[in-house]
Amino acid sequence: MSDIELAITRVKALESLLEQALGATGKGLHEKVTSVQDKLSPALVKKLRFVATIRNKIVHESDYQQIDDRDGFLRACDEAEAELRAMCAPPRVINKGCFGLVLIVMGIAVAVWRLA
Repeated sequence: MSDIELAITRVKALESLLEQALGATGKGLHEKVTSVQDKLSPALVKKLRFVATIRNKIVHESDYQQIDDRDGFLRACDEAEAELRAMCAPPRVINKGCFGLVLIVMGIAVAVWRLA
């Protein structure tokens, strides 16, 4: 996959996650980030802006033929995507014995009711 294809593919995925998770709006990644910036950590905003800048350079600047720091670009994409996916995920409910507590309370309530 060429660097242009890589940049476009990864940015499209990030834009989609921003739209799904946070209702981001705008024409490109920079605009989408700006539209929901108050809902993102500063570190995530920095990663997304870095990715958007690289994507814009590789697509629009004729003398920028390949991503200088491909590993850094991929790392920023992976980390941003993981953070956004976590924001999209439904909250996990962890049940640690609540049902047992309900049974105990109900048992006590029944016992008190019968004694009354």
